[in-house]
Amino acid sequence: MNSIIDRAFKEMMENWQQMSVSSPEDSEADADRFQNSFYKLIELVRDWIEGMKRRPRNMEEALALPEIAKMIELLPPPLYLNFETELECILEGHSRVEDTFDD
Repeated sequence: MNSIIDRAFKEMMENWQQMSVSSPEDSEADADRFQNSFYKLIELVRDWIEGMKRRPRNMEEALALPEIAKMIELLPPPLYLNFETELECILEGHSRVEDTFDD
């Protein structure tokens, strides 16, 4: 993995922490900031995996990658399922559908 993904992971974690202590006035903006940083990270992971010479063929192989294992280890439990779901979509070749209701 590279420093760009490391920085995106750190930013996402910082936004998660900020969101968890948000005041009611800031909660929507903090949640949006977290969501944006989470999906930015996912897109960087997608690009990284798709650029591999030998891509993981299944979740077991993907979760065994040291870089992914490190992120999983550091993720707060509520984020694990979301991360795993997005990783599975990457492996299956699916792209995230943007939520059109936010526009």
